[in-house]
Amino acid sequence: MAARSGSAPAPPELLRAASEFLTLHHTEEQLGDPARRIAAVYAEIAEVGTYRHTREELVFGARVAWRNANRCIGRLYWHSLRVRDRRDVRDAEDVAEASADHLREATREGRIRALITVFAPDGPGLPGPRIWNEQLIRYAAYALPDGGVTGDPRNAGLTALARRLGWPGGPGTPFDVLPLVIQGGDDTPRWFALPEDAVLEVELAHPEYAWWRTLGLRWHAVPALANMCLEIGGICYPAAPFNGWYMGTEIGARNLADADRYDLLPRIADRLGLDTRTDRSLWKDRALVELNRSVLHSFDCAGVTITDHHTESRRFLVHLGREERKGRRVGADWSWIVPPISGSATPVFHRTYEAAVERRPAYVHHSDALARARGEALV
Repeated sequence: MAARSGSAPAPPELLRAASEFLTLHHTEEQLGDPARRIAAVYAEIAEVGTYRHTREELVFGARVAWRNANRCIGRLYWHSLRVRDRRDVRDAEDVAEASADHLREATREGRIRALITVFAPDGPGLPGPRIWNEQLIRYAAYALPDGGVTGDPRNAGLTALARRLGWPGGPGTPFDVLPLVIQGGDDTPRWFALPEDAVLEVELAHPEYAWWRTLGLRWHAVPALANMCLEIGGICYPAAPFNGWYMGTEIGARNLADADRYDLLPRIADRLGLDTRTDRSLWKDRALVELNRSVLHSFDCAGVTITDHHTESRRFLVHLGREERKGRRVGADWSWIVPPISGSATPVFHRTYEAAVERRPAYVHHSDALARARGEALV
């Protein structure tokens, strides 16, 4: 957003977005006529080209953005989201420190709390900070001479970027925690190692197979998305890491199982003695179920909050019912809401959703943020 003098007209889209959000806030929270607040915001925009949300508006906007997230099955809990207001923080080092604090507060020794930390917004001539990582905790990917990868191939680009920025790399295991790559204001990106006490990980075992531990598998406890923009009333908060807690299939059916991620199904099937010569043996399905059992069992044994796809599917329909009774349309992307295993055994499979319903406030994936997460958008 370019700088403007106080006499220059404000962009119509900002005025419209601000008015719509303030009206929504006053209506849902039963705050009365929003006209006075809208007039004050219009005057602020006319003077400085932007406006500042009150604490109450920020909390409401962050929570409703979660409610509006079409790809999230866990929206039943939207009103419980805790909001850390760090809008005064712009410097990369301070963002890194506050992000580590976010993880500590969200983790609570395994009792995972839904949490968001909101850093400085974009303003006229003054961009807010950017966190390049897709999530606050991600695992590195090291290229091997034979073309393979040690670690999570999804993070190969960001790993290479971190190395170019001076990160020496970790010990070279499949689960080396990446540093945060943060850009403060107009600064170039810098890397910051996450303190050990900010990263809780769970070693994966199996309820029946003692040999499972020899696979050396683990996963981190907090899924804190970090590169999505929180948009509230026309204001963009480009650094606003937020988390709920994991659904087991996110780890066991995607992160560890996808062929372009850790691709563990062939390895597990081999250890299980399954016939992998033909897909008709359903070796992939059987290995996938055991991998997901391992994830749920291990998190439970470690006392770390996690949910399963059957429970969460039922809860999502509870959320739909509540929203419909309040007269609110619920958007949902079927391909994301239906779990990646046993889809037809869950109630969310057997109905359609309004995927085209997109509302603001929202958490938004901007193309430049996606490029940064791939290590592509060097400045």
